[in-house]
Amino acid sequence: MALAPILLLALGGNALIRKGQEGSIEQQFENLKTPLKQVARLSQTFRIILTHGNGPQVGDLLLRQECCSKNTAKLPLEILVAQTQGQIGYMIESSLDTELMELEGAEQKPLVSLLSYVVVDANDPGFGNPTKPIGPVLREDQALSAPYPVRETAKGPRRVVASPRPITIVEKREIKRLIDQDFIVICCGGGGIPVIRQGRKFCGVDAVIDKDLASSCLAREVGVEIFCIVTDVEGAYLDYGTPEQHLLGTVTASEARRLLATGAFPPGSMGPKVEACLEFLGNGGREAVICSIDSIDQAVAGRSGTRIVRD
Repeated sequence: MALAPILLLALGGNALIRKGQEGSIEQQFENLKTPLKQVARLSQTFRIILTHGNGPQVGDLLLRQECCSKNTAKLPLEILVAQTQGQIGYMIESSLDTELMELEGAEQKPLVSLLSYVVVDANDPGFGNPTKPIGPVLREDQALSAPYPVRETAKGPRRVVASPRPITIVEKREIKRLIDQDFIVICCGGGGIPVIRQGRKFCGVDAVIDKDLASSCLAREVGVEIFCIVTDVEGAYLDYGTPEQHLLGTVTASEARRLLATGAFPPGSMGPKVEACLEFLGNGGREAVICSIDSIDQAVAGRSGTRIVRD
């Protein structure tokens, strides 16, 4: 019997916290119902890998550290990423298990959440120019005395860290074995725990890996057929935010690459998502999709979102 195709769903931060929400645990569990009802349905047709963001959750832990810095030792970023992988993995796994049980006639699938390491290059140029804001907005005195790089952002001065490109997912072989046994695998949370090789061991580094690029890397390494990036807009727009904005439907990889090169997709939002899709297609993937959290199953079926296909 032929194995079902592999679908990787990369859930954005809005899967747990919507715009304008405070982000309580109750809100996060409630928000997960929308995507995971669809994932439960899709699991009857596909082998599923779920990746997810963790920005607000890591930001919350960093804020707690700043508030309690006199009484507790501060934890490095790699540990905070690991903590949120466990936290969000538990929330997704328990919520998805509920949705599977409530889906009439559904085949029950085993679930597993993995702490995931992602190897980066110690000489990646990103380490020489940290640009990714994390954590709370700092007071002026905090910014001047901070033991880490600080940059002015639209919200005010914030800590910044490197965002190196992912090279490989350490647990790729284990993930492949699990999906071949029809597990639904939750992994690469927040882009994974960034590590570098030092001799025969891995060492964590203060960095944040783009979740969609890490997901694309994993998709290539385990043979994913469909790569779906789930976000808070319907797909990739041209002239976004203007009266002329319009949603891209189905486009070829070469056309998407041309648009990316012309700056059609902003580097801080849609640009990395389109880049991740192109990397996936360039390494043998069948199709890539960018869609909203409300239309995952419709987008996978080709009836919603932006679909990028090989030439």
